[in-house]
Amino acid sequence: MSKLTRREFFGRSALGIGSVLLAKSLPLEAFAARPAEKRPLGFQVWTVNSDLQKDFAGTLKKVAAMDYQYVEMCSPPGYGWVSLSKMKPAEMKKIVEDSGLKLVSTHYGFDELKKNLDERMQFASESGQKQMIVSTFGLNEKATLSDWMKACDDLNKIGEKTKKNGIQTGYHNHDGEVGTVDGKLIYDELMKELDPANVKMQFQVAVIRLGFKAADFFKKYPGRFLSAHIADWSPTDKKTVPAGKGIVDWKEFFEAAKTGGVQNFFVEMDPVTFKDSAAYLHSI
Repeated sequence: MSKLTRREFFGRSALGIGSVLLAKSLPLEAFAARPAEKRPLGFQVWTVNSDLQKDFAGTLKKVAAMDYQYVEMCSPPGYGWVSLSKMKPAEMKKIVEDSGLKLVSTHYGFDELKKNLDERMQFASESGQKQMIVSTFGLNEKATLSDWMKACDDLNKIGEKTKKNGIQTGYHNHDGEVGTVDGKLIYDELMKELDPANVKMQFQVAVIRLGFKAADFFKKYPGRFLSAHIADWSPTDKKTVPAGKGIVDWKEFFEAAKTGGVQNFFVEMDPVTFKDSAAYLHSI
């Protein structure tokens, strides 16, 4: 399994791409009706991408067996996943569903969507997805607030077009968005500029290690969120740990997620945490 982090990947690639989740054949509209302790849980494929590229169906089945229900893919062409790039959308959908999961979302590179939006929308539609997530703007520490705002304007245009085609655009944050420019929190500035209807947010819970709680953002911006990437953190060990073994207050998180409008929850951590995380998250 690759040791390359997503941040390192984005830094080396002009594309900058993103995450993935899983779900059984249960229709999405039924999710909200299930008891809280049985909420559907997905995973992001980035952390298993090496295995996924070698054995797509087998890797999906292994994670599904850990009590995951849906998956969020990464765009094979955008990420350079040659072994999956030639796979037809309908074929990918069938393999995912045969594995006991449902493909509901995919991460795309920002440049990828600006250059190939129609093609990527067709991929999303034919594979049954209703969510297209921009994994990063790819801006570095020297980016100005104007750079961020220009990227937001471009994403608003993308979101407007996907919405007309029945697909919701989302944006995934990394550490940079909880940094500041000119004394302003970048995340807050993004929320002012992004169109609430055409661009929803996918919150990266891992920023808890930097002192930022997902629940606070969900409550501050009601209805603005589409999904969340789940991670937990141990300040004692200074490392990511399975959900429930770190400092995230998960009951508060899920309660606030209702206010935020979150539809999907995707675990994105080291695969060794997958089983324990699923067991805990299904129990609360």
